[in-house]
Amino acid sequence: MMSEPVGKVALVTGASVGIGRATAEALRGAGYRVFGTSRKAATSKSDRITMLVCDVTDDASVKKMVDEVLEKAGRIDLLVNNAGFGITGAAEESSIPQVRAMFETNVFGLVRVTNAVLPIMRAQRSGRILNVGSVAGLGPFPFGGHYGATKHAVEGYSESLDHEVREFGVRVAVIEPGPTRSSFEASTVAADTPQADYRAARNKYAVAFDRTMAEAASAESVAETIVLAAQDRTPRLRYTSGKVARQIAFARRFLPRSLFDRTLRKQFGLV
Repeated sequence: MMSEPVGKVALVTGASVGIGRATAEALRGAGYRVFGTSRKAATSKSDRITMLVCDVTDDASVKKMVDEVLEKAGRIDLLVNNAGFGITGAAEESSIPQVRAMFETNVFGLVRVTNAVLPIMRAQRSGRILNVGSVAGLGPFPFGGHYGATKHAVEGYSESLDHEVREFGVRVAVIEPGPTRSSFEASTVAADTPQADYRAARNKYAVAFDRTMAEAASAESVAETIVLAAQDRTPRLRYTSGKVARQIAFARRFLPRSLFDRTLRKQFGLV
């Protein structure tokens, strides 16, 4: 038997640490009953956040998790697809298996969870899906090309999906954080086939990246953007989060290509 829903119910993937954890806490504070997921068992510090084990790369694991949310809450009003990881290195420096593993989590995992939740939202005739993308999905991301490719995929998927599900009262949006002080950096792995030819440029990039991270936004600020997108009565497709993200989005849209290119190369220490 499914229990009667109490208030709005939110599901946040990758919620044990970082942006996911901050989002779960912020949604709890906004009045949602929150279910968070992690690949390994994690405890919750709040009786209004229930942590569930889920591997987004596994069909059975996702189905079991969604069924458990339904059994406990009876509905899902908000899905925040946050689970993901990054790879640092030149595009040539990652093997196909490494790239495939990242797409399996960042793209196919997101689609897998969405496909499991959408039938519930369609039956309710309401719901909102927020996919955590990145400014890396807006433009070039040297030494993070494959990660950027996953986020470009999220952008295209989300925009198309939003048009498909509106007739069911469901809306889809992308959250686009810039550099963020979170545990994401700890889950970023090095490319698995490093090449000596890229070492000098990669080292320059690392210095520039560290400088950028010193001024990065907090996970809590991204969580605030997610709550805004969840509650926005007139939802937009994209919600940039943080000063750097807004600057990049503006530059990408309005600067001439040649100027944007020079600015980006300078920013990443490639000149």
